[in-house]
Amino acid sequence: MAITVVGSVAFDTVETPAGRRERCLAGAATYFSLAASFFTDVRVIAVVGEDFGASEQAVFDARKIDTTGIQHRPGKSFFWQGSYMDNLNEAKTINTELNVFAGFEPSIPASYGDSEYLFLANIDPVLQRRVREAMPQAKLVGGDTMNYWIKDHKPALLEVLKGLDVLLINDTETRMLTGARSIALAAGKIFELGPKILVVKHGEYGATAFFARSHSARSGALRLRSPASITTRQSGDVAAMSASTAGAKLRLPALTQTARRPPNSGMVLASSTRRVGSPASSSPSSRAS
Repeated sequence: MAITVVGSVAFDTVETPAGRRERCLAGAATYFSLAASFFTDVRVIAVVGEDFGASEQAVFDARKIDTTGIQHRPGKSFFWQGSYMDNLNEAKTINTELNVFAGFEPSIPASYGDSEYLFLANIDPVLQRRVREAMPQAKLVGGDTMNYWIKDHKPALLEVLKGLDVLLINDTETRMLTGARSIALAAGKIFELGPKILVVKHGEYGATAFFARSHSARSGALRLRSPASITTRQSGDVAAMSASTAGAKLRLPALTQTARRPPNSGMVLASSTRRVGSPASSSPSSRAS
């Protein structure tokens, strides 16, 4: 069983009440693939610049992640700088530099063609749809998005949702997408758009998974003694793995109470991402801990 993820591999500079980290290896595809690698074989589609070197590649190699689909282009990798000083559940963007990501055109290696599962991380819905259509054999497809795409690119996003089995968004995005104030009511509206599973991320409070014509499952985040450089942005990318990777082992028509396991697995990993890509990490293996 293998899962292919398309998304960003980037560098973040992040400031939280616990400290500041400069140019951490980040990006939705990075955190997703590291988390998913604990459950299955992972293949990545992304683009990086010349600042992505041997030490960054070693992080993926340590988890035996297939990076054949990562394009290397002249220039700098995608960069994001943000602060969580005011609210750990809400990022304040200070600087965004798309760099090589601005011209990203996903290319699917032939060796990825037999991937049974696909995750469309938070990128332009036009690109998400293009990758989905190029991999029609995928048995289960998950996707992530954000307020920007919901607000300014909703028609294109709605087309993507038609081809998703699992959607992963946060509380605010759930309400923005549906117009419903109640998350439970919003879940019903989202099921009408295509997805059969909705995972709502609650930042430091965990996540809730809703299943069409079935139950919901809530998982709280784990309390940490040393929060170090953890951010809800990074944790959200890891939590996104839960229903699409661990959940991929469950057949959608036969979801039972065992479906509680994927959200719980996601929360365990999301609560442990504080060392990923951190300068405090002494080795690739510790970065993936």
